[in-house]
Amino acid sequence: MPRELFEIYINSSESFNHLLSVANASAALSVCKNGKVDLILMDVMTELGRSGLDAAEEIKREYPKIKIIIVTSMPEYSWLERARKIGVDSFWYKDGQKDGILEVMKRTMAGDNIYPDETPLVHIGNTTNHEFTERELDILKELTTGDTNAAIAERLHVSVATVKSHIQHLMEKTGFKTRTELVSEARSRGIVIKS
Repeated sequence: MPRELFEIYINSSESFNHLLSVANASAALSVCKNGKVDLILMDVMTELGRSGLDAAEEIKREYPKIKIIIVTSMPEYSWLERARKIGVDSFWYKDGQKDGILEVMKRTMAGDNIYPDETPLVHIGNTTNHEFTERELDILKELTTGDTNAAIAERLHVSVATVKSHIQHLMEKTGFKTRTELVSEARSRGIVIKS
């Protein structure tokens, strides 16, 4: 549905010509080979599970002049930083406002880099995602794998005691009684998404 809305917005604009829409990020690189693409609106989560950020990184490597705007409705904390790191031109959270995305597109084509200051505010239990530290979010993301504290500690190069401490802080902040409840809520609200 968002892709269809973007098509309507772009087709109603005098500033842009809609070339093509594809459902999977894997196809985007192939479309760029025809030399007619100036700007791509790329969702992070696409059909068949391919990450739009992975595809954007490939496109930027092969076609650095093509402008890319990452669009998403998910407040996953690590995506903003990754988009900047790989050279994505702009980042926009879907809000359904026509003028919003068209304005970001115009400014991006003019050479501006448009990024929000932070992820959208999401309530989880007794707190919000903005009250978590980056390390707590790292631990929370790893919890979504269902792995043991020891496995998480090894992946993040910290002690098991550190993992337990962060989990305790997350539980205290949110008021949840179980890890399962914490992880389920965090995942369903898009605060952490393990790809």
